[in-house]
Amino acid sequence: MPFDQQGNRLSGASPTAIEHYQRALTSFNLYRGDPFVPLEEAIAEAPGFAMAHILKAYLYATSTEPAANIAAQKILVSTQVLPLSEQEASHVAVLKSLTGGNWTEAALALDYHSNRFPHDLVAIQCGHLMDFYRANSRNLRDRIARVLPQWSAEIPGYSLLLGMYAFGLEECADYERAEAYGNSALELEPFDCWAHHAVAHVLEMQGRPAEGITWMQSREPFWAEEDNFFKVHNWWHRALYHLDLGETEKALEIYDGPIRRDASVMALDLVDAAALLWRLTLAGCDPGERWQELANCWDPLADGHHYPFNDWHGAMAFLGAGRQQALERVGNCLRAGRDSHREVCRWGWETGLPLVEGFTAFWEGDYGSALHHLHSARYIANSFGGSHAQRDIIDWTLTEAAIRSGDRSTAEAFTEERLALKPNSAIVKEMVARASRPV
Repeated sequence: MPFDQQGNRLSGASPTAIEHYQRALTSFNLYRGDPFVPLEEAIAEAPGFAMAHILKAYLYATSTEPAANIAAQKILVSTQVLPLSEQEASHVAVLKSLTGGNWTEAALALDYHSNRFPHDLVAIQCGHLMDFYRANSRNLRDRIARVLPQWSAEIPGYSLLLGMYAFGLEECADYERAEAYGNSALELEPFDCWAHHAVAHVLEMQGRPAEGITWMQSREPFWAEEDNFFKVHNWWHRALYHLDLGETEKALEIYDGPIRRDASVMALDLVDAAALLWRLTLAGCDPGERWQELANCWDPLADGHHYPFNDWHGAMAFLGAGRQQALERVGNCLRAGRDSHREVCRWGWETGLPLVEGFTAFWEGDYGSALHHLHSARYIANSFGGSHAQRDIIDWTLTEAAIRSGDRSTAEAFTEERLALKPNSAIVKEMVARASRPV
């Protein structure tokens, strides 16, 4: 019976197919290269190779894109005729929940899966991604903590768990340990993009922008290569450091360079682009026609049905580009999901819609309404969508709305809140000064 490097059974695999599969899995683990090519080679070599089909479905299903989700569903249909081990059948059940829009159901199923199969690296990494996409800070940390004692440096992939654990610790504000685990992971595997990402978050959340820029510059060969899936996101983190230092021109240069130079149409990259343009606008820059290019890319992706975190960022681009019809389409689709049983529709109605409405009110100069929507909508840490650093755009917009509303007491309160978190930020200091000025 064939097994993977961690000792998990691989039904229907041949030795050559396993070699292709392992290359694909390593690419996925490090977010480097194209894992689909070796997966297709593995399936061509061994059409009944269950985990090759399953990994391919996970890659599509965790992309947060509508067309990719449909592709994952089609793969699941093909697995119905394959002989599956108990472990592989568990994966298929998880994928059915995930592609059905029920992220928490899928993530919880992987909790129990990993309890029984603690060396299943695909389950651990995909579960970690699901925790990230549903903004479950605690499980980002604890999913790894539950299995880590079952691993050791002698088991291939051990460093990857250290990197994932680092990110979970960071999202739980355990910054000192997060940085230590992240650096330990990078010592074992310098190309571990997620570990680098975890340390970048620590430096962002602790308000250490100058140190963050120096650190990222020193490690650029490991995270900025063309085949690095996370290169745009890590450049986005670099841009945030420059924004904290008040270096808006440098942040805009990064946007025009490594963030949008290749005009990526992946939702993950478009999220970073929209979020950076919005922040630059808050900082006083005029992105000009950049909004139009971005809105064109968002048009087929922000559908109001699949993943509201994406819809919200698409709405930012539509606002910037003046695409009122597209904005209304997204808002109406989010409203239409009110009575759906799908979790993503509930996210859209309860949190996505207030965010879209709050950002729309801000863009239109209705700062009182923006305050109303965003003050409550920002408490979404256990609802959906990305990291604390990504969701900080809500607090920044809320604070800017308070300043522009003319309500001096509210403006001072929210700027002091931000200053307590980032006492060395040039942007925040400027906001504090504006909040105290007479209207």
